[in-house]
Amino acid sequence: MTDIATRITSTARAVEPPKGRRRLTGGGPRAGTVLAFVTPFFLPFVLFYLVPVGYALWQSFRVVRRSGGQYGTSYTTFGGFEQYVQVFQNTEFWSSIGRIGLFGIVQVPVMLFVALVMALLLDTPLLRLKAFFRITAFMPYAVPGVIAAIMWSYLYSPQLSPVVDLLDGIGLKPDFLGPGAVLWSAANVSTWLWTGYNMLIMYSALQSIPQELYEAARIDGASNWTIAWRIKVPIIAPSIVLTTVFSIIGTLQLYAEPAVLRQISSNISSTFTPNMLAYAVASGNNYQQAAAISVVIAVITFVLSFGFMRLTAKRAGL
Repeated sequence: MTDIATRITSTARAVEPPKGRRRLTGGGPRAGTVLAFVTPFFLPFVLFYLVPVGYALWQSFRVVRRSGGQYGTSYTTFGGFEQYVQVFQNTEFWSSIGRIGLFGIVQVPVMLFVALVMALLLDTPLLRLKAFFRITAFMPYAVPGVIAAIMWSYLYSPQLSPVVDLLDGIGLKPDFLGPGAVLWSAANVSTWLWTGYNMLIMYSALQSIPQELYEAARIDGASNWTIAWRIKVPIIAPSIVLTTVFSIIGTLQLYAEPAVLRQISSNISSTFTPNMLAYAVASGNNYQQAAAISVVIAVITFVLSFGFMRLTAKRAGL
């Protein structure tokens, strides 16, 4: 025991840094290297994220007053939570929240299920031309959202769409821009855009699974279906949670698709989504109210995404 203690002590002394060696301090060369690597990220993060967020938060607590009656001089002053009270009393805001909530409840599960099925198909050894199908599935993500919405609006328009003409010819007579369908037309555009992106995240997670697990499962008599749903899906569950969080955040930020479709459909108002409502209010020069709406949207997004992560972590026992 004495020899072992002596060896441990000698080893500990050997790995101790020399007393004269400079440690990592604020003025040391290592700190300067770290600062050089961090600065290109930190500066844009502060300038283009923290500063705008802080400015919006500051604006949301201010109100416009007038001195000398309705036609007096206007000035901006601190108003406390007055703007937030107006937001919560705005029926158009709650209508847009309900509309986007319905959108997310239907669109997000459908999109992620399709992405998961596509990722599993790409990971199966039975599929040929994997590179071609992977690029084809991911290609819509390379199309900007506004361009994608314009492309689909052409297919939705009764006057221009060959799809509508074809369906009219067989007696279906669809109305993709009608009051009951326009929300799902926008959902279809979002699904087309983002399914490949989510599929690639799940497929990347599948590629990290050791092949020995599959070989052991096949020795035990497991089919490809069993391997997919009993081994692959549980292992890539963190990736599915990640894509769900991204989708929740993206749903509450929905703007481009309905804004473009609004140009050809009278069933989409300027307050169709929360982001469109904030833009419409800001367009009326009520920047303080728009800032309050934006802050409320950000808080709702944080609560939903963080709550979902906590719920899944609790079920997983983390």
